[in-house]
Formats: sequence, structure tokens, C-alpha cells
Amino acid sequence: MASAPASLSHWGAFHAQIADGDITSVHPIATDVDPSPLLGNLPGSLRHRARIAGPAVRRGWLDDGPGPSSNRGADEFVAVSWDELTELLADELRRVVDQHGNEAIYGGSYGWASAGRFHHAQSQVHRFLKMLGGYTFSRHSYSLGATGVIMPRVVGTHDDLFKRSTNWDVIAEHTDLLVCFGGMALKNTAINHGGTTAHPARGALNRFRDRGGQIVSISPLRDDVAGDCQWLAPAPGTDVAIMLALAHMLATESLVDRNFLQRYCVGYDRFERYLLGLDDGAPKSPEWAADICGLSPATLRELARQMAASRTIVTVSWSLQRIRYGEQAPWMGLTLAAMLGQIGLPGGGFGHGYGSMNEPGLAPTRCRLPALPQGLNPVRTFIPVAAVSDMLLHPGEQFDFNGMRLTYPDIRCVYWAGGNPFHHHQNLPRFRRALGRVDTVVVHDPYWTAMAKHADIVVPSTTAYERNDFSGSRNDPMFMAMPALAEPYAQSCNDYQTFAALAQRLGFGAEFTEGRTEEQWLHHMYRQWAAGLDFDVPTFEKFWSAGSLRLPVEDGLTLLADFRADPVAHRLATPSGRIEIFSETIDGFGYADCVGHPRWYEPREWLSGDRAKQYPLHLIANQPASRLHSQLDTGATSQHAKIQGREALRINPRDAADRGLADGDVVRVFNDRGSCLAGVVIDDAVRTDVVQLPTGAWYDPQDPADVNAMCVHGNPNVLTDDQGTSSLAQGCTGAHVLVQVEKFTGTPPPVRAHEPPTLRPR
Repeated sequence: MASAPASLSHWGAFHAQIADGDITSVHPIATDVDPSPLLGNLPGSLRHRARIAGPAVRRGWLDDGPGPSSNRGADEFVAVSWDELTELLADELRRVVDQHGNEAIYGGSYGWASAGRFHHAQSQVHRFLKMLGGYTFSRHSYSLGATGVIMPRVVGTHDDLFKRSTNWDVIAEHTDLLVCFGGMALKNTAINHGGTTAHPARGALNRFRDRGGQIVSISPLRDDVAGDCQWLAPAPGTDVAIMLALAHMLATESLVDRNFLQRYCVGYDRFERYLLGLDDGAPKSPEWAADICGLSPATLRELARQMAASRTIVTVSWSLQRIRYGEQAPWMGLTLAAMLGQIGLPGGGFGHGYGSMNEPGLAPTRCRLPALPQGLNPVRTFIPVAAVSDMLLHPGEQFDFNGMRLTYPDIRCVYWAGGNPFHHHQNLPRFRRALGRVDTVVVHDPYWTAMAKHADIVVPSTTAYERNDFSGSRNDPMFMAMPALAEPYAQSCNDYQTFAALAQRLGFGAEFTEGRTEEQWLHHMYRQWAAGLDFDVPTFEKFWSAGSLRLPVEDGLTLLADFRADPVAHRLATPSGRIEIFSETIDGFGYADCVGHPRWYEPREWLSGDRAKQYPLHLIANQPASRLHSQLDTGATSQHAKIQGREALRINPRDAADRGLADGDVVRVFNDRGSCLAGVVIDDAVRTDVVQLPTGAWYDPQDPADVNAMCVHGNPNVLTDDQGTSSLAQGCTGAHVLVQVEKFTGTPPPVRAHEPPTLRPR
């Protein structure tokens, strides 16, 4: 057994023990005071039976040629050589481009992939497809589809809400009250894209509490805040109504900072007419909100007064905008914070995403990180990322997005690398039908995920620990070398090797590689990066030998402090240069589902709607505590969280008793879109009439040939609605869905999610 150099993952830096080509144990680096348990998923991951051993092609595609097929996900595969795969794939890409144009290729490749700057899967595939002549691409993310559109419109930025958020140390020292809509779940602070080497959130909140700070968590789940807090458990999806009631209190009790609103904001007067009910006759009072959210008017009044009397940060979790009309929660949270007048003051103001990942609250680095150049995409056709099924099912159909009227292209080839849409996407039966419409699906993956099983051409990729790379993130001071820990599994190759071979066959090999090997690219990217820095860094050789490099960071940030200090010199990137509580631009789009100011819209999937009469439980499909998304679902930490091998569904004791359920039972969770099995955990930390089933269990249909089959493993996306947040952002709405739960009788079907499909020799 050999000790390996330190390496980096999305959930932490670690030292590993290696034996027989696999990770046998991991230990977090000593400086990480609150390491993530997700590191426990790494041992055994490099040689797991779910690894893809070699190139494979779906039998039906190989025998019959490219074309629509209802057999994706159920067909057997044929093992082919690398040369044959390269020839088949290159010829198919050329056919699609020649017959249908580059717009007919959708370069999906959405997901976290693995840590690494050079071997970053999306960077590699996008560079390749751009050099091929371009591809239809996607904008924004499943996590932040609504925020990515609304916040640039109203506060002039999106990334800075996370990258340059108020620092944890500032909160610990100056904040009196954190009002957390959607909670502040520390489980999510385990991870950061590109890698993370420290987890400071828990310690900062402990210091905050020791100083007398208070947290109010507004969430259906009590453990969305770890430790002491005031837990308010409203009906899910009613946060905007609660915010409006708090704003109404501020307005009617003269607690609004009108000087701040006049100097730093536009449009408050238009919003206040709606708030006070001057036009619709419905004041958004605590009494009005109580009927919607289930919290008492007295509770809302008391909270509003406490917020006005304290140095307060209003935080909105990412989960609140993953719902129909998801644009409204962050917009209304920002408006509420503006009414308090504390934006830009140390310890006050607004936060978006604390407890959503290990980025908000951390100091940003003063420099960018090395990046693989991708070039320009000659194709300008795009979709909002969560509209992939709509695009595949409705080519030529027009749709609204962010003030534009766009048209879905006619996609013939889906090319995916570095992600698993069966984790991210909603209404999986519909998604499977959408995948069946195209000519060819190509997937690069180290594992036989559901997406790989639905591919026509399967490219076996290496993991991050079987290749040399370096990585870091924009809010972590450590830039780390990532030397390979083990040899590539079986016939797997890194994506650079695959694309270099494809590019060579397609006639642009020299352009793609620029004559460089993997090692030469690492040297080149490092030198190019170092040449643009305003501080000294060691040579690549010294950096690689040392294993890490500490980068300078900007400590002590307060979000929008510079704007508050001088709103002219630091005007926002909005039309007015100020915070747009009312947006003339958005109002001018004429959308009925997103007007010029934040407002309450009644969702379809909520406990007070007609749909709840048939499906009376509100399911929260949140991020798992046992893995990052669906990554390494095969690992020990993820597996230990399951019940009878299935994802755990948490349910309130009263709701469990009503259904005759006990801990450890297997239940069927269902609605009119689909069904799945899950294992029961009875927990009074879940509000009544609510159940919680995390995302990320690998999709496992009982009958792979039936797109409507029950998922026996517990993937909630067989239940969720595939509808955009609104005409403005068309973001993902997969966090909330109404369901019914019943005890499963008989012998539960076996879980085969991590088993490879049938693979035949050529």
C-alpha cells in the first residue's frame, strides 16, 4: 500500500492510500478543521464494478445506423476497439454537420464533472465542438436558472452575489440577526466547484452565536440550520408571501429606510402600491400572508420589528428559486433587505446562497485561475439549460426567454461529457422520450450512469485521480497540484486523448492539440497564467513539487459596500445604475408570469392548491447530505444513508402514522407523472404534510424498456414537473412537487442502478 500526494476534490483536499490501482482510504488535510464526510465515497471508486471498462456502442445503433429509437436505456451494448469507436464517432459527427449543420449538435455537458482545470470535461468538449464548427449550447444552470436571469436585471450581477458576498468573519463579528429563507444547510457547504480546502461556515456560525447572534430559519426542514435557531415551518413555496408580509409591516410601521431607497434604488413607489393593496385591494399584511403560509400574524409582526431593530442579513437559499415563479424569492429578498436600508453595511444587507455551497462567505482570490482556451462558438443558437426536453421534443417551436423570442433547433446529435442529466433534469419519463427522438447520443463517463446506459456511443473516461492536473476555485486560497494517484482503469482514456484522436480524424488535430501533450498543456497553462499575475509565483516545476500554492485573497468583504459608499463611482450594471425594485425593462417584456416588481404568484404544486386533494404531501427534492449530486452514489457514505438499498425518504411522525408506516419500511412515492420506491425515516425535523427525498440516486427503472417504469432506487425526478420558472428565466422547478406515499407490499424489486448493462463482444 502506497501513500499518495495530496489531491483535491469538490468536497475537500485529502491524502489517500493506494493499493491495487484503487483508493483504499482517505484522510483530509490537516488544515481543514471541518472536513466533509463525502470524502468517504472515494475508497473503492476507481475499480468499482460500475466503471466503464472500454469503448461501447449500443447494439441497435450499430446494427441499424443512427436514427430515433425508443430502445435507448434498454438495449445491450457491443464492445468495440478505440480505433473503431473513433471512426464511428467521427463519421457520425461529419454526417450530422454535412446534412443538418452544426446547430443540430447539442453540446449538453452540464454538471460538475470533476475537479481539474485542464481535464475539466466541459472545457474539453466545448473546445472540441467549437473547432468542429460550433454547436447549440445552454445558458445558466439547474441550480441557479432563475437567479442567473433576474439578479443581473435588478442588481446588475449574478456571480458577485456568491463570489463577493459578505465574508463569514464579517458576519461573525457584526451581524445580530440572520433571517434565512430556505435555511442555511451546512451539508451543502461541503462542496465547491473546482475544489475546496477549508470549510469555515460551521466555525463562523459558532462564533456568531457565541457573540449573541440569532438565526431565524424559515424552512419546512428544521435541520436546514444546524444548531440553535428559531425554526419557522411554513407551507413550502410560500416564502414570497412571508417576505411581503414583513415588508408590509416595515412600510406601515414607518420602519422603512426611505433615504436608502431614494438614493440607492428605483421603483419602490411602484412596488409599494402593490404591497399596500392600493390597486388590487389586497394589502399584503401579516393576516393576508398567514392564510397562505400557515404562520401566525403575530409571529410575522414580531419578526419584522426584530429585523428593523437589529443589524440584519436577509438570506435566500438557492432552493427557493428552483420552483415555479422562482425569480420572485431572490428579488423579494433583495427588496426586503433594501427596505431595511442595511445593504453595504458590515453585517447587514442581503445574501444569496449561504448554505448552498462552500462559496458564499469565503474570501475571493485576487486572480483568476488557469483555464483551457475554448475559442468562440460560431453557432449562436442556445437554450436555457433546463429546457432540454422541450428542445428535443419540439424542434422549430418558439419560446420566450429573457425578453427574446427564440426557436428550438432540430437536434440530431446530443453530445454529453461531464454530467448526469438523470440527476439534474425533471420528469424523467418525458426526458427519456425526448432522448429517443434524436439520431445519436454520445456520452463520455467513467461510470455506467443512467445517461451512459441511454447513449448510443459510450466513451470510457478516466476519473480525476487517474490523470495529472491542477485545480482550485475562485473562493479558496489554495491552488493545488493533482498528480495521478493510479493508472487509468482498463481501457479508459482521458477526454483530451479522445478529442485529440477525433480531431485528427476530422482534420483539425493540430489546431486542437496545438502540438502539446497533456504534460505540455499543464506547463503552458501555468506559464500563461503566471505571466499575467501582479505577484510572484514559483516555476511550474517548483509548484508541482510543493503540491500547492497559496494565492492572495480579498478578506473582510461586505456585499455592495463600494456601491453604498459611492453609488455614482460604483454604479450597478442595471439601466438605472441602482437596485431596481421596479424594473421598467422586465415590465416592458409584457410577461404575465413575471411583471416589473416582485409579487406573489400562487404555485401549482403547493398544499393549498386543488392538486393537493389528490397528492396531499409536498415533497422537497433537495441536495443530498451523502454525496455531491449523483457523484459517487456507489460510495460508502452514500450507501450508508440508504434504506434497504434505496434512497431515504423523511416523513413526519403524524404523516407516517396516518399511513401505517414504520422506520425502515419501503414505500411507493407517486403522482401522475411517475413513481419511485424509497426507504422510510420518520423524523419530526420535517414539517407535517411534507416529505423530503434528496436528488442524486442513480435512476433505476424497474423495466428499462418502459419509459414510465417505476424507479426502484428513489430518484425524485420521475415525479417532478418539467416546466420553466417563468417566461423570463425558464429556470428549473425541480425542488418542489406534490406526491402521495403508500407502503409497498410484497418483495421490493432489486436495485440494479450500479450494475453495468449487458455488454457483448464485437
